[in-house]
Formats: sequence, C-alpha cells, structure tokens
Amino acid sequence: MQSPIPAGQVAINRVPAVTPEFWLIKLLAVTMGETAADYLAVNLGFGLPATSLIMSAVLIGALVLQFGQKRYVPWSYWLAVVLVSIVGTLVTDNLVDNFGVSLITTTILFTVALAATFAVWFASERTLSIHAIFTTRREAFYWLAILFTFALGTAAGDLVAEHFGLGYLATGVLFGLIIASLTLGYFFLGLDPILGFWLAYIFTRPLGASFGDLLSQPVEYGGMGLGTIITSALFLGTIIVIVAWMSVTRRGEERVVLK
Repeated sequence: MQSPIPAGQVAINRVPAVTPEFWLIKLLAVTMGETAADYLAVNLGFGLPATSLIMSAVLIGALVLQFGQKRYVPWSYWLAVVLVSIVGTLVTDNLVDNFGVSLITTTILFTVALAATFAVWFASERTLSIHAIFTTRREAFYWLAILFTFALGTAAGDLVAEHFGLGYLATGVLFGLIIASLTLGYFFLGLDPILGFWLAYIFTRPLGASFGDLLSQPVEYGGMGLGTIITSALFLGTIIVIVAWMSVTRRGEERVVLK
C-alpha cells in the first residue's frame, strides 16, 4: 500500500525510538502494571470486575489523549503504556479467576489474537515497523497489538510461574535468558529487527511481572514481602523521573524520510 504521505517528505513518528530508556521504562511499566492491578483489585477491595471497568475507562481516556497528539509526547505515550499494562493484566486475571479459563487456553487465545492483529495490520499497511507509525490507522493497530502483548505476557508468565510451578524468580530468570538470546540474535546473528522487537516486547511482560510478584508477594507465597503499595510507588516514581528527563532532552523523538 502506498504511503499516505508523499515520498521525500518527513513524517513524525507517533511512538518513541527504541533506545535503552525505552526498554527500561517498558520493564518498569509492566512490573508496575502487575502490582498496581493487584493493589486496586485486592488491597483496595474493588474486586476484579469493578477494577477492570474503572481502569478500562481511564485507559480509553488516555488513548484519546494519545491519539490527539499526532506525535510522540513522552508523558502521554507512557501514561497509555502503564494503563495498557494494568488493563492487560486485568483482562487475563478476569478470564482465569472469574470465568475459569485455564492459563493454557488464555495463552493460546492471546497468541492467536496477537497473530491475527499482525496479519490484518500487515495486509493493510504492508509493514509492522514501529518506525513508521505516522497515521491514525497504524497507531490503532500498534496499540491493539500492545494490549494483546500485555495480556499474552501475563498469561504466559503466570502459566510458567504458577501452573508449571517454577516460581517467580525462576520464571523471571527464564524469560530474561530468552530476551538475552533475542538480543544476541539481533546484534550478531541477523535476527530480523521487527520480529526481534515484537518478541522482546512480548517477553518483557512476563519478565517484569515475575519480578513484580517476587518483590510484592508475601514471603510464604515465594515473594519478598514488600507489598503492592511500596513496589508500585517505587516503579512509578522511577518512571516519572525518566519520562521527565526524556521530555526535557526530547530523547526518543523520531522522524522518518519517506521513500
């Protein structure tokens, strides 16, 4: 499909460039998404259905704000990522806890949903590159894929940690090694950058969630007992500092010269 912007012109990407800060905030966001969802649903006593409705409404508002930017604005973009992380966790938790869907089934379900999203996205735009998100349609595909990566990562992480009994630490190490192998494949073995990005994006979810549970869950359940309040506040504060720095330095902005 021909680009909606004429060749030779410069398009402003609506999502950030992939930098070390990108992956750091992504990891912090997914960790916070796990602990914040638990805090709202359990500690505050809202329960999964009410928490899901509230956070879904907040997410919709954040996405409306994000789509209105027409360019990468750090605070609005990462606000949406944090909220998608929370909602993605809640979607999986609702299916498992309230509807009795097994973790194996939810993992397969979200794998199929993500694959279908990529298939329709590619058929429509002929690319899955995150370096070319400069139209509303492409951004819509992008955020839908992000939502399914969070839901899939939650299901896969819980499947390995709980259903297969590896525990939080071993699960985090396992997915960390998978991400390390993808990094080596990208830098030294010619792994396709788009494929490598999306695989790493998926696997950072269970990596962050596993370490979030490790920090927040009680000692008797295999955690370190810091609690969801302290863990969520710690990671949120770190995210705010990094996003503020990116906003001042304009780090992550990306412009593409169309061919």
